[in-house]
Amino acid sequence: MAPQSHAADPGAAPSAVPAQGLDRLVVAATDIKLSHSIFALPFAVLGAFMALPAPGTPVLPGGMLNVDGWARVAVQLSLVVICMVFARTWAMLINRIADWRLDAMNPRTARRAVASGKLARTDAIAMAVASAVAFCLCCAAFWNLLGNPWPTYLCLPVLAWLAVYSYAKRFTLLCHVLLGSALAISPIAAAIAIDPTALTRTPAIFTLAAMVACWVAGFDIIYALQDEQFDRQSGLHSIPAALGPRRSAWISRSLHLLAIAALLATLRLDPRLGVIFGIGIALAAGLLVLEHVVLHRRGLAGLPMAFFTINGVVSCVVGAAGVADLTLG
Repeated sequence: MAPQSHAADPGAAPSAVPAQGLDRLVVAATDIKLSHSIFALPFAVLGAFMALPAPGTPVLPGGMLNVDGWARVAVQLSLVVICMVFARTWAMLINRIADWRLDAMNPRTARRAVASGKLARTDAIAMAVASAVAFCLCCAAFWNLLGNPWPTYLCLPVLAWLAVYSYAKRFTLLCHVLLGSALAISPIAAAIAIDPTALTRTPAIFTLAAMVACWVAGFDIIYALQDEQFDRQSGLHSIPAALGPRRSAWISRSLHLLAIAALLATLRLDPRLGVIFGIGIALAAGLLVLEHVVLHRRGLAGLPMAFFTINGVVSCVVGAAGVADLTLG
């Protein structure tokens, strides 16, 4: 459902002079906060390590790059990280392009680059297309260099799914779950890039993805509390706008409880994970409890700490603990 009561004038002049030259890249990078890749990147790396074949397993020949062992892993991980950066850049730029009118009307988001006019929409579109092309080329590198065609086959569906979230609030209050699913594909996609057979021999990758989906949906509901009134007045859909802050907080807590349950299932399903990952789960659970305590006591004033700092630490703790168990065990 499109917004009804706050339709912006499509011909309205921007409130700032658009950046030119290389300044456009700086404005875009600052606006989409590349540092926030930390939410998904550790899970992609963990998914990649979970997909690694057992030591001594022969690698099927293919591709231009004739390397094996840790040299091959280094190339694969480098491509995974680069793909993650380009995919997130695409998703965030699509979000800014899709929501520029809404962002301009919302006091919280009015200073965003496209909404304020600091970045021309045509430039944002060009950067989004360039990011998508770069992502596809990096996916193709898995085929050309390493003989794995699956990233190439799946690159366009992945880009399409990442773009869906930017339009979800127009038709469903489950937009938070859609965002969770967009980040949840990161460990699955990374595993496929490492070894397409990993999903059949390592089902724990799916429970890890379920954890990411529940965790992200839970903290996105918290984040959406800032826009409860605006979403309701603009005819947009979100759980806070539909159910109010109290019920939304309980739904967020329930999703984070499910996220911890999914981590425990991951620990149980993958025999290579042990004490270190278990400690990581305990720390993540404690951090999520702290997140909700901060929000309960401080309200939206505690959001920067709860949303950005604590969730960034949760991601790093779980990812590092898993990788440590898989490499040291």
